[in-house]
Amino acid sequence: DEINRTPPKTQAALLQAMQEHEVTAAGETFKLDEPFFVLATQNPIEQEGTYPLPEAQLDRFMFNLWVNYPSVDEEKQIVKTTTGGREASLKIVLDAERILQLQKLVREVPVADNVVDFSVNLVRQTRPNENGAPQFVKDWISWGAGPRASQYLVLGAKTRAILDGRPTPDIDDVRAVATPVLRHRLVTNFNADAEGVDAVKIVERLLENGRR
Repeated sequence: DEINRTPPKTQAALLQAMQEHEVTAAGETFKLDEPFFVLATQNPIEQEGTYPLPEAQLDRFMFNLWVNYPSVDEEKQIVKTTTGGREASLKIVLDAERILQLQKLVREVPVADNVVDFSVNLVRQTRPNENGAPQFVKDWISWGAGPRASQYLVLGAKTRAILDGRPTPDIDDVRAVATPVLRHRLVTNFNADAEGVDAVKIVERLLENGRR
């Protein structure tokens, strides 16, 4: 919870765990039990007493999801649940074995070359020094997304196709996951800040260019 309140040394300890699914202590390496993945929250408004996450750590998160306020009905249910005397009742939705099976299933979903091409090209266009990068990327971005973004675009597209009951993803699936995959990987510069342009607007413009 509130990962940006975690000191840099603690944040750095997550790097090996998130990438290699193992940790090293006192010269000894320990494998982490599977399934292992990290879910983290942060307050995007309050900055006092926080530590910005380094790009290397941000890059290890597959998605960056913006959570809005709950609906009226949801907020009422939250109030009723948390102010009453009844203890919360948790139900198992998926066990560890089922999660591993689903992760394996996603990896086995076939993907067409044009979907891979679209994903890689989209990511490469976020890099200001890349040949073919749009002028607005060169104007607004100081650092673009790396190869992990291409991997996560394809994996996200595969997962979306499965959830929709389709055997293989298409380019629309890539478009659907592009914003949560890319927005935390793009480092905007002063020009973008001065013009009120954020990473989401840049991703949306890249996707619009891709329709032409």
